[in-house]
Amino acid sequence: MLEQVELARYYDENGELVTVAIENYNDMVEQKDKEKIADFIYNRLYSRYIKPFELDDEVYKNEYKSAFSMMASYCLLIETLQSFKNGWGDSDRKSGQAFKEFFKDNEDFYTLNNKGKEIYSYVRYGILHQGETMGGWRIRRDGEQIEENKIINAVKFGIALEKSLDEYRIELKEQEWDSEIWDNCRTKMRKIIQNCSIG
Repeated sequence: MLEQVELARYYDENGELVTVAIENYNDMVEQKDKEKIADFIYNRLYSRYIKPFELDDEVYKNEYKSAFSMMASYCLLIETLQSFKNGWGDSDRKSGQAFKEFFKDNEDFYTLNNKGKEIYSYVRYGILHQGETMGGWRIRRDGEQIEENKIINAVKFGIALEKSLDEYRIELKEQEWDSEIWDNCRTKMRKIIQNCSIG
């Protein structure tokens, strides 16, 4: 039954497993529970795209943590987060626009403000379709800034991206239920639920 399909499974700040099914989300919408929905969306995206790279284990950090994998995940999150903000059911033929808007609208990415097209073409597209960056772009886990001379510091990038995700959660909690940001969020969630249907 579609209502029982899980939309998210994550561990909360107390280490307790939380599962949110479609029926749970629909209940939150019916109650117009902005706090719960905002937290659910944050945790759904954070647990999938950022948390896997935050394990504080020396063996993991030295032998397994990959700046390349981090950026692949972060590029997916940028597209997803911008789709929520814009109310896009999907980002088909809009991915480049999503990157331009994301970097323009997030002050922590000021070094990338006018480089959205480049990041999309040479980093996002390169990683996801060619298995490598292109156009002279490189990804590392060190450096003083998020980006300098076409070298992206994936650690600093991830920290700034988590902040952007949290700011979106805060904005959802603060805005009115019938505001544009909420209309767009619900539009995206309807498409996510539709995508859970089989056949």
